This record gives sequence, structure tokens and C-alpha cells, in this order.
Amino acid sequence: MFVDRAKIFVRGGDGGNGIVAFRREKYVPLGGPAGGDGGRGGSVIIEVDPNLRTLLDFRYQRHIRADRGEHGQGGNKHGRSARDKIVKVPPGTQIRDAETNELLADLTREGQRFVAAKGGRGGRGNARFVSATEKAPRFAEKGEPGEERWVLLELKVIADVGLVGFPNAGKSTFLSHVTSARPKVADYPFTTLSPNLGVVDFPDVEPFVIADIPGLITGAHAGVGLGHDFLRHIERTRVLIHLIDAAAVDGRDPVADYHQINAELSLYDKRLANLPQVVVANKIDLPQADEGLRLLREELGEDKVYAISAVTGEGIKEVLLQTAHLLSEVPQTPPLAEEPVLFTSGEAEAEQVTITREEGAFVLRGARLEKLAAMTDFNNEEAARRFQRLFRLWGHEDALKAAGAQSGDTVKIRDLEFTFWQEEEDD
Repeated sequence: MFVDRAKIFVRGGDGGNGIVAFRREKYVPLGGPAGGDGGRGGSVIIEVDPNLRTLLDFRYQRHIRADRGEHGQGGNKHGRSARDKIVKVPPGTQIRDAETNELLADLTREGQRFVAAKGGRGGRGNARFVSATEKAPRFAEKGEPGEERWVLLELKVIADVGLVGFPNAGKSTFLSHVTSARPKVADYPFTTLSPNLGVVDFPDVEPFVIADIPGLITGAHAGVGLGHDFLRHIERTRVLIHLIDAAAVDGRDPVADYHQINAELSLYDKRLANLPQVVVANKIDLPQADEGLRLLREELGEDKVYAISAVTGEGIKEVLLQTAHLLSEVPQTPPLAEEPVLFTSGEAEAEQVTITREEGAFVLRGARLEKLAAMTDFNNEEAARRFQRLFRLWGHEDALKAAGAQSGDTVKIRDLEFTFWQEEEDD
């Protein structure tokens, strides 16, 4: 089954917790803090596998989670970091944010990677909080939660040449004649319901990848039939072979068919209509094809229409040679997005915090503050005091006052909810 769209939920692993521990060794009466850090959680990484051709696997696995890091141990032993979760996709896969539809990555080459959900860093053990004023800290950090989000995967077939035309024009027969692909061939419309890829292997012809795009119909640009599902698979092609049924077996007008297909391409994406085309009149082995071929050449020019029989192979080599020539003159299409990176070092955390009033509570949002709240163990009194001290030091208490917060008001930071309280000032 050919599946070219999927929506999946990805979640990086949580970091392991740091722990509170002290040295308890004989002859070391004043053993200091010795709590180790937690390990980093695994990231969900999407990677191109050239052996894949479809997104079928994601129809059955929509939730993908990486493992969390191990917790720290006593004796300053750090927890082990979790392995990254590698998710394989075929070349030509685009990744978008499901909420904003923002293009995150365009994966086109073997081995290309994109971090879809980053794992959380491990929490620090109490040994990391020793200072001149705090000789024996009795608190540690919890592991940072891993990133999570829904993403959309969309496959756009990567081929040098797109084979277009109305249903039953003979595209599948043509593809089976010039490549080792074996698409379904029958004498009725819509035999092909998904793109077929093949590598042209023909004597004296430079090899190239060709995709048989399922038959288009009027209104395809607006999604009529399976228009959008079909058309996006030729977005990356550099040359089009436009196959027309010159014999008008289904009672169609070959000239009208030519203009209609080009109109659908232009309405969907003007770039497609401007691609070099090799116009091919098929089925010349049938006697009624002579009239259709004559009309096409009158309309487009004698040397602009190639006559072939996809069944007997007559004229096919000339079509392939012209296609290879056009490919040599057309540059490679650049990827639609910048090269995705595996990890970004030194990322600056946003320190700006927004305060909104929602359902009677003051809601604070900001990357650094949310991370602090998630990694604080509020069951530990010292850890809770540290949170209060940093909350005040970073100016959030003053910001709440400026926003109109009063003692007794509810404050929320993601899953954390507490009551705001300000000390009465002496007159």
C-alpha cells in the first residue's frame, strides 16, 4: 500500500533525576555531598532511508517516544544517557509542525537527519550545588522533560522526470517498456492509484528516474478526484513527458487534452507549467491515431510532437534521448528548506516571559522559567526555597505585581499551580 501522508506524535525522553547523597565513609567524618547527575533523555530523530518508498509504517505507529535517562547515584555517579530513537522515512519526506503547518525540514538525501523532539537534560545532583554559602545542599534537580509535539509527514516522490496525462493515455505501459517497474496495466481509467517509480534502462540513453503520476482529471488542481494527492508528486521533477492518446480511444480530443492538462498544472503550481515538456502522441499503432497526430502537430508544430506506440516500442528511444538532453540543461531543483541539523550547540534560551490572565489565574510562559519549574522537586523544602529565590531574582515577582496580581491569586506555570503571596510592607 502506498501511503504518502501521516500525522505522528513525537516525544523526547525525560532526563534522569539528580539525587541527594553524601559520602559515608569510614575515617571521613565530614563527608560532603556526593549526589550524581541524571542522564540525558533520548531524542526522536527522523532519518532518510533510501530503501523506503512509503510512509505506511506510520499508519500503525503514530506515537513515537524515546527513553528517559537514568537517575544519578551516590558517590558522584552520573546516570547513563538514553539512546536516541531513530525513525526512518523515504527520501522526499517533508516534516511540518501540525499546529502551525511550518515547514521544519525537507529530507531528500540518504542519511539526512532532523531532530523532531529533543530529549531533556539530566537533573543535577546535590554535589553540583555546593557553594561558599551552601556547604551541604540537601536538594537536587529533577530531569528536564523531553520535547513533544505532533508533526505532519508528507512524501513528495523524488524523480527527474514526471509522466503526466489523462487516464488511459498509456503511461503505465510506457513506464513498463522503458524501466524494470511493473505497474498494473489494464484497459480502463485509473489503473494506477499511486505513483510508480522506475529508472530508465535503455540502450544508448543516460539513465534517469521517472515517475508515472496517476491520471489527472479536470479540476485536479482544486482537489477533484485525487488531484492534490497526485499533483504534489511532480513538484520536484525537472522535465515532464506529456503523454496523449492520439487515437482518442475514449472519444477524447487530443488537442483539448493537451491544453487541459497544462491548465491543471498551471493552476496548481505555475512552476510546473513552465517545466520543459516532451509532448508524446501515443497509440500510433492504431489506425485512428493518424488524425490525432496530425491535429497535435498542427497545433504545436511538426517537430514538437513525438509519435510512439508504448505497446510495440516504436519511437520510444527518440523520446528518451530528447528527455535526457533536456535534463542535462536543467539544473537540479534545490531543497525546499535549509539543510536540517542534528543538534544545535549553544542554543540561547528565551528569557522573555509573558503573563496572561486565563480563567481567573495568572499564567506565566517562558522557556527558562518553565524549565526551572519542571526540574524543581517541590516536595523538597530546600529545592522549593531555591525556586522562590530565583523566581524573585529573575524579576517575575515584580512582573506579577505590575500585572495586577494580589496576595491569594492563583499563578500557573505549565503544570505547576501555586498561590501568589507578597509580604506586607511596613508603613
